[in-house]
Amino acid sequence: MARFFEIVELTNGDIALRRADEQDGDALVSIHFSDDAKASLQAHHVDVARAMIEAGVRKVGELSGMEVERDDFEVHAQATHLH
Repeated sequence: MARFFEIVELTNGDIALRRADEQDGDALVSIHFSDDAKASLQAHHVDVARAMIEAGVRKVGELSGMEVERDDFEVHAQATHLH
């Protein structure tokens, strides 16, 4: 398992968590916001998705006995296409 993860915005607008060392790998988790949700969040949907992903990773860390630091996440705003 990778030591670091990154949160990326995919070309379809979804926000995804993937291993930083697997640029072309499948996303571990992806979040899709409807057009209505994006409109109501304005430009903050990425921030909301990041908070959701971080909360999930922290919970997994708690359950496995690992501690996850906020600095363990890198955010890449450029669009990336995963297959």
